[in-house]
Amino acid sequence: MSYLKVDNLTAGYGQMRILHGVDLEIAKGEIGVIAGPNGAGKSTLLKALFGMADITGGQVSLDGENIASIPPDRLAAHGVAYVPQEYNVFPSLTVNENLEMGAYVRNDDWSAVLDRVYGLFPPLREKRRQPAGELSGGQRQMVAVGRALMIEPKMLLLDEPTAGLSPMFMSEIFDRVLAVNAAGVTILMVEQNAKQALAIAHRGFILANGENSWTGTGRELLDNPDVARSFLGG
Repeated sequence: MSYLKVDNLTAGYGQMRILHGVDLEIAKGEIGVIAGPNGAGKSTLLKALFGMADITGGQVSLDGENIASIPPDRLAAHGVAYVPQEYNVFPSLTVNENLEMGAYVRNDDWSAVLDRVYGLFPPLREKRRQPAGELSGGQRQMVAVGRALMIEPKMLLLDEPTAGLSPMFMSEIFDRVLAVNAAGVTILMVEQNAKQALAIAHRGFILANGENSWTGTGRELLDNPDVARSFLGG
């Protein structure tokens, strides 16, 4: 059964339409990866799902509930968290303060959640009193994802989590994505490092010019010679 289902979605910004009838479907507990060339509409798709782009047509449902155009500040109550590609930490705040900011919508005791986040991202525990702006790029991404996890989301949207990272940190971020997923969080991420991302994906979606180009399991897309030639560098 589908957990996140996107049907014939059209979206963009004002009068500029970016997505033209996109379909997407993932089951609960899966990792979905959106790949494709620059300008394909990948980030716009995530923003549309999180209420940050204008949806002009189609349907978006999460666990059977229509969430199309729900404002971002209300989506947390529906169990959805979003990590943007850039400007995703407060550089002058410590690691611990950044994570605490993620719990701003909670009014219960979230200390156990904070401890679980540190368990998922061990490098952050020893740096918890250090300003996030002093961390490496990979560790800043861990802070950004960790902060999103403070609301205990059911669905996590990640926009280019490995952008600009070295191969070492890239592998570490993918390992952490797998760990977050194993903890029960459904994940949909946009990723330019498509080969590595599809290797851990249950479902893959290749966009081109704001439309579906290829859809399948991660392995099916990796093994498809047309996808490899057109989108994966051979």
